[in-house]
Amino acid sequence: MDWDKLRIFHAVADAGSLTHAGDILHLSQSAVSRQVRALEESLNTTLFHRHARGLILTEQGELLFDATKSMNKRLESASARIRDSKEEVFGELRVTTTTGFGTLWLAPRLPALYEKYPDLNIDLMLEERVLDLPMREADVAIRMKEPSQADLIRKRLMSVRMRLYASQGYLDREGPLDDMEDIGNHRLICQNPNSAQVSAGAQLVQLLLSYDAPKRLNVNNYFGVLQAVRSDLGVGVLPDYVTKDIPGLVRCLPEVESGEVPVFLAYPEELRQSKRIAAFRDFIQEEITAQRRKARDDDD
Repeated sequence: MDWDKLRIFHAVADAGSLTHAGDILHLSQSAVSRQVRALEESLNTTLFHRHARGLILTEQGELLFDATKSMNKRLESASARIRDSKEEVFGELRVTTTTGFGTLWLAPRLPALYEKYPDLNIDLMLEERVLDLPMREADVAIRMKEPSQADLIRKRLMSVRMRLYASQGYLDREGPLDDMEDIGNHRLICQNPNSAQVSAGAQLVQLLLSYDAPKRLNVNNYFGVLQAVRSDLGVGVLPDYVTKDIPGLVRCLPEVESGEVPVFLAYPEELRQSKRIAAFRDFIQEEITAQRRKARDDDD
């Protein structure tokens, strides 16, 4: 099968248009169309349904597109390994993590990473869905549980716990939260226990709701919970890593917290020699060490 025709087919299938694919490939629409027709003839099948609104893959086209996507990811992986054979840290690094950790812990630390490696470009993908690292949906992941995918290098970074926090302004206005029975007198700000989150956080929320908290604000990520707490709206369930960097939060009910949540960094085995991965991994470890040192100094 002609590799060049497959490359052009992949671009058309991905763009959904001959014209857009031609723009990406720097080819005319007619040249792209000829290559697609030639591929269809060589396979003796139709790969696209042609409509006025664009192109739609046939069943056979879907099968071929799945194959070319896999090929494309492998080529990207090989390209990354070739580039990383040099000593310089440069190029794109696709990092995935949760919305809360990415916005509240990682993003504020990226200026220091860019200062150290100005030619590194981070593509930060924040979502609760676990991306497929072996299929190169991302290069490196920071997740709130140990990844179960095969062929990954894993490193435990730290542990976090979910705790209760409020602003001093809110507590001055609404009164203290001295025991669990007082929860009914306060607005609880948390994620819905059925939403995508670590199980330890969901279990803590379920426990708190069992104490009849009629006033609630549900937010689907910890960034939103934090902003609501800082706006004096109520008592929020937040991971402890947030409060180490943000002043003005008061911990409520210190004896109440979730179970331990492990934080793992993971990346594909095939990127073991990647200079970009190593630079990012070492930077994260240095930041965590610095945070622990600061916490010990504050306690002293």
